[in-house]
Amino acid sequence: METFQTCSAQQTHQMLKDLGESAKLVDIRDFQSFTLSHAPGAFHLTNESMMTLMDEVDFEQPIFVMCYHGISSQGAAQYLINQGYEEVYSIEGGFEGWRREQLPTIQMG
Repeated sequence: METFQTCSAQQTHQMLKDLGESAKLVDIRDFQSFTLSHAPGAFHLTNESMMTLMDEVDFEQPIFVMCYHGISSQGAAQYLINQGYEEVYSIEGGFEGWRREQLPTIQMG
């Protein structure tokens, strides 16, 4: 794959359940937003945590990228493709879409 794919929040939730530990959900929102609320199991991906992600996630593992509304995640997903990841998805609607679908979240606030 030379470009990322998109999928809905509902599709992402189902694929994460089906794939289990072999898939990774990453959230690129700012620290405060991520800390207040995020999807269970989400990895907070920042410039500082990129090397950690690359150490922990194999290039063959599917990665799902979440942002606020599904726009910024597209650039991040393409960046991950360019780094060598083979299966990367941008989540349509981002975290807001996830919440709108009433999918599980972890609330810290």
